[in-house]
Amino acid sequence: MENFTDFNLLFEQVQATSLLEWLAVSFGVTEVLLAKKNNILLYPAGIIGIVCSSFLLIEAKLYAETLLHGYYLVMSIYGWILWKDNSKSGARQISRSTATDQKITWAIAMGGWVLLYFALENFTDSDVPLVDAFVSSTAWAGMWLLAKRKLENWIWLNVSNLIAIPLLFQKQLILISLLTIFLFVVAIFGYLDWKKELEKSNAVYRAL
Repeated sequence: MENFTDFNLLFEQVQATSLLEWLAVSFGVTEVLLAKKNNILLYPAGIIGIVCSSFLLIEAKLYAETLLHGYYLVMSIYGWILWKDNSKSGARQISRSTATDQKITWAIAMGGWVLLYFALENFTDSDVPLVDAFVSSTAWAGMWLLAKRKLENWIWLNVSNLIAIPLLFQKQLILISLLTIFLFVVAIFGYLDWKKELEKSNAVYRAL
């Protein structure tokens, strides 16, 4: 009986979801499916979803998440430019993170966590500063790797997704939390697809 009541509550919350949240979810789904396919159109789709989600996150007082979306916007533009560049520096091909990439990634994740927590704790009315900051900083790291077309971006993004799911449910952002579950699953397959493509490219290179 309790489970049935919980299901009804969830159904009512989905029915009450705003158009803005539906748009954010729709473009978020489109973005991650295009990313899984290694398709550059992930960036324009993502930019639209980012703008929609940002308004919702401000209303929910998830300020680090909002800053994260601002970072997403910058990295989406940066990644779009890189992916369009046909030169080697444009990172057109999937590759693994180098030692330098890994150091930068950890610096973004850990340094971002400390800085965001300090800002949220001291300058906002956030009621979940530690978790909110962690979700955002690990996603920052993942987005940087995605722009560089590094395989490990999926791992960092899923660390962020895993922690974000219960946080978003707590904040009653039901559709966005369901979207994040979907993103978590797709990211697993995205990692496997990118890994397969990388191995295929390496095999071709060795055969030359």
